[in-house]
Amino acid sequence: MKKRFPILIAGILTFLVIILVMPSVLTIGITDGRLTFEVVDFSIFAVKTPEPPTPSPTPIPTPKPTPTPTPTPSPTPEPTPEPTPEPPPPILLSFEPRATENTDPSILLISEDIMVQNAIVSEFEFEKPFNFGLADEYSMLEGITAFRGNNFRDSGAWGYANITKAKFGANWQRATASLAGDAGRMWTGHGWSGQPLIVRWDNETKAIMNMHNWAKEQEGLVEVVYAAMDGYVYFQELETGKDTRDRLFLGWSFKGAGSLDPRGYPLLYLGAGDNNARGSARILIVSLIDGKVLHEFGFSDRFAPRNWNAADSSPLVDAENDRLIYPSENGIIYILDLNTDYDPNEGTISINPETVKWRFRGKRSNVGNKFWYGIETSAVIYEGYAYFADNGGHMLCLNLNTLETVWAHDSLDDTNNSPVFSIENQKAYIYISTGFHGGWRAPASSAAVVPIWKLDAETGEIVWQVDYNCRTVSGVSGGVQGTIAVGKYDLEDMIFVPVARTPSAGTGILAAISKSTGEIIWEFQTTRYSWSSPVCVYTEDEKGYIIYNTADGVMHLLDGLTGEVLDKMSIGTLVEASPAVFENTIVIGTRGQRIWGVKLT
Repeated sequence: MKKRFPILIAGILTFLVIILVMPSVLTIGITDGRLTFEVVDFSIFAVKTPEPPTPSPTPIPTPKPTPTPTPTPSPTPEPTPEPTPEPPPPILLSFEPRATENTDPSILLISEDIMVQNAIVSEFEFEKPFNFGLADEYSMLEGITAFRGNNFRDSGAWGYANITKAKFGANWQRATASLAGDAGRMWTGHGWSGQPLIVRWDNETKAIMNMHNWAKEQEGLVEVVYAAMDGYVYFQELETGKDTRDRLFLGWSFKGAGSLDPRGYPLLYLGAGDNNARGSARILIVSLIDGKVLHEFGFSDRFAPRNWNAADSSPLVDAENDRLIYPSENGIIYILDLNTDYDPNEGTISINPETVKWRFRGKRSNVGNKFWYGIETSAVIYEGYAYFADNGGHMLCLNLNTLETVWAHDSLDDTNNSPVFSIENQKAYIYISTGFHGGWRAPASSAAVVPIWKLDAETGEIVWQVDYNCRTVSGVSGGVQGTIAVGKYDLEDMIFVPVARTPSAGTGILAAISKSTGEIIWEFQTTRYSWSSPVCVYTEDEKGYIIYNTADGVMHLLDGLTGEVLDKMSIGTLVEASPAVFENTIVIGTRGQRIWGVKLT
């Protein structure tokens, strides 16, 4: 009993503590001697500390939505206009050919006549006008399709040459032959002005031509087409000289270059240089598909003022109007509407020409059997105007559309070098010289002045004149027989003029003359004269060289700026022909019955 009492007291105390901290508690008692428990809720007796009222939540004011500001529209920026490119300056400020008091045709000419389909008419105008463009627009082919390359007659070279040593290198040769002409004349090899034609044909055209199979199959083949005085046309591969097809015998001696059709049509236009046993000289249009002559004209022509039917001129083709313009030594300019029908798929070509003819008579023409009718030079044509010089000392500008002479310049003598058209500082000029035909202006045993002229192409007025005293030999005239070379790139202000038989009868001078002033820049004197036309050749970095051949068979390579001789080589005997150059290869024929291909290195 004593042991339980303290325990009881401790338990009671524990429960009192619990009661103080708990609203409900167990109560303990003794019932019938047993300890009992009961849960008593004291919270009903306790003084309750009122719970603070649950505060009403302070309402968070609903924020008023901040209105999204309406963006101020940014103005759509107007695109900065691309500056209108300035149009390139016009090639020419003006081009209105007209006569002046000094160049009025009536000073030199008496009459002009036109024949249309065999009837003489007083007036005429082509329905479709001529409109020749710039020199580099003339041909669609890669190469040289006419004498001096194009309608300006300003280049005997095509492409750039890769020149590192400035020397002549490897060469090839092809033998030619001879042909008897009229009155016992014997024509050998290639003569004046005999320039080769050089062209890269496309594969489709090669496929239909009568080339050897290997030539048809050779990719990028470049063909030399070279008419000779032995009556043949020769066809060589440019790099090796190998025959690309059988040579073509046409039967007349060919001195001039002729022309290939610049449209790429397989047509060759070619004029004979002399009569022979086959008949009178004539002009031929030849198919290069099979070598057949499609048309011939320019002989037995009653409209001709001169009974001499050679045609050394190199014609031009008006590609847009399908027309051929061919001056002749019988004194007629022939203009043919060719009406060409060419079908490359079928491999056929035909023409059906309609012909218009023009002639003139000068006040001194053929007087005393001097100052002959006839045109040996190759005409320049720009827009609708042709420029040419004749055997009778006339340099004319002819309106091709109306066939009326615009202006006339007195070129004094028998003129065989072709005019050259040059555009300088947006103005057009003509470079031309003349010859010394013994007995016309002075006795053959004496000397005569041979001027070199720069003419205003619009008016014919002389811009400047440089004179040389030249001698002559019967049948082999002095003066300027080769055509003037007009420089470009680093030679831009220079022309190069081959003057024959000066200062003595056997010697010659290549003169470099300033375009702008007419001053002589340098002269290269040779022990033999030259009838050959010099050729300017350029590298890609626009360095210019001159190829110059003299009558003794020597080919010279000159620095164009200084006239320094960089190399020379012999190509045999007499050279009268003019070279053509395709990239690094020079081609020229000689009277010694050889065609030469020479590499520039």
